[in-house]
Amino acid sequence: MSLKPIVAAEITVEVPFHDLDPAGVAWHGHYAKYLELARCELLKQIDYNYDEMMRSGYLWPVVDLRLRYLRPLRFGDRVTVHAGLVEWEYRLRIEYLLRSATTGERLTKASTVQVAVDSKSGELCLRSPDVLFQRLGLPP
Repeated sequence: MSLKPIVAAEITVEVPFHDLDPAGVAWHGHYAKYLELARCELLKQIDYNYDEMMRSGYLWPVVDLRLRYLRPLRFGDRVTVHAGLVEWEYRLRIEYLLRSATTGERLTKASTVQVAVDSKSGELCLRSPDVLFQRLGLPP
């Protein structure tokens, strides 16, 4: 994590057999699923998960996803996925760190960026909506 997160969450996943590629390691596309699980847990912390976002009139599509693989995940690996919200004024930037749940070894670093889109007009919001600041307990 490069910045101190305003809110964070952590989950543990166990790599299932159906997530493996022919080489016996977790297929790279499944990492996005692990990040999503941690992101949903983080958003629950501030009571602004995807259903609440939609009710508030905003969509928050992921517009950027970055992954840095440090060590492959294999069947049965227990992995702790830490998600921390580090930017929120103009976009949501969440940084992730995947570690071995048994040894603590760093396995993968990642980040996502989401932007607010008005669900009625479809227009991009140049600033995060006030509802996000309210959920974070910050002044708009």
